[in-house]
Amino acid sequence: MKTYLDWSEYRDAGMGDAYADIPKIGGDFAKAVAVCINSRRCESLAKGVMCPSFRLDANPGLSTGARVRLLKAALNGELGSGGLLSPELVEALDLCVSCKGCQRECENNVDMSRIKIEYLAQLNASKGLSLRARLFSDLPELLAKRHWLIKLIAIRNRHPWIATLAERLLGISGKLSLPEPVDLTRKYNLREIEDGQPVVLFADTFCKHFSPDILAAAVEVLQATGCQVSLIGAADEEAGYCCGRTYLSQGRIDEARQQAGELLQMLTPYAQKGVPIIGLEPSCLLTLRDEYRALGLGEVADLVAGKAVLFEEFLAKGIKGGKLNLSWSEQAIAEQSPVLVHGHCHQKAVGAMKSMRKVLKQIPGLSFEMIDASCCGMAGSFGLEAEHYETAKAMAQQALLPALESRPEALILANGFSCRHQIEVQAGRPALHLAQLIRLLMV
Repeated sequence: MKTYLDWSEYRDAGMGDAYADIPKIGGDFAKAVAVCINSRRCESLAKGVMCPSFRLDANPGLSTGARVRLLKAALNGELGSGGLLSPELVEALDLCVSCKGCQRECENNVDMSRIKIEYLAQLNASKGLSLRARLFSDLPELLAKRHWLIKLIAIRNRHPWIATLAERLLGISGKLSLPEPVDLTRKYNLREIEDGQPVVLFADTFCKHFSPDILAAAVEVLQATGCQVSLIGAADEEAGYCCGRTYLSQGRIDEARQQAGELLQMLTPYAQKGVPIIGLEPSCLLTLRDEYRALGLGEVADLVAGKAVLFEEFLAKGIKGGKLNLSWSEQAIAEQSPVLVHGHCHQKAVGAMKSMRKVLKQIPGLSFEMIDASCCGMAGSFGLEAEHYETAKAMAQQALLPALESRPEALILANGFSCRHQIEVQAGRPALHLAQLIRLLMV
């Protein structure tokens, strides 16, 4: 079996009776699947993220463990001639939203998100790529080179009949608006700061093309803390610097590897000097820390991963070191409280919500509450896909939407791009990134 990701970190797995059921084919990939010990913690409805699709109606066939069992059966030839294309396996993995909850909450840290990337690559090799998958995965390139796309999305959102036609032709749900890109005319106030700590701020595709105000706010906040900011990927000529997340989400590993290599080439000199690489979009920044290690990119991937931090993680570390000295507006804090905080699944998977809480506690007089919810349901492109729209909405209705409805006066904080869009289309309310909130409360 040809695999597309590097699974060599699992090479030494399989020692002892606990791994006696490693599938016969699949090599190190099979060992990655076999780390599941059938504890069935993924079938719990207690607090946590895992597993969003299981939580909807407690269908054991949609748990992480059930997906593992089906994968093992497929690799052992027990699902007939269909193998990885067997209908029951396709259905089970189709509803995995790659939340990475199992990566944190499972005792053996089953990495179903990475397993699904490999699985999609296998499907692409067998069945080819749909036009919708190609559009979603090519989004960074389309945004950088096809300015007509901005107008096309705006027209689609304003004319329901076009949205309905697009659903029939592409499978993109016509029941909700699409995020609208903006023209790249934003200028960022990068100042020279004497003796400032050098940092790199990575302008991911989503902040750059959809939410440049977040980038601008992050620049101002970081400079206010005494940082000398280098902004990577924000200029038109830097359009190629993308993390490759959209390609990975559709199983296009070769394309993701190429983009990752280009970004690493840009970031490596900074990492070699020990400069922190700060990201604003959790799914993008954490791709550098997680999936890059599985792309076979060598030591530079480990080097950059070691310096990659989320915006809230960087600020929390600054608090610990006594370096976060910001001036706050008492009036603004009073006007914006209370704040409801929804965490992106990938933030939760790496424990970054602790950093978020630590930063918010530094704002004197700010009242905030962390929402206890699993995935919002949007999960990248999942909630935009016609066949998944109702499932995505149901995920949001489990805990997130009721929490928002109970506090109509509250400001909403959500660092994830897809989370903010889901909140907007399902709750009809805007949500801010942490960088925007801090900038709003600063003097």
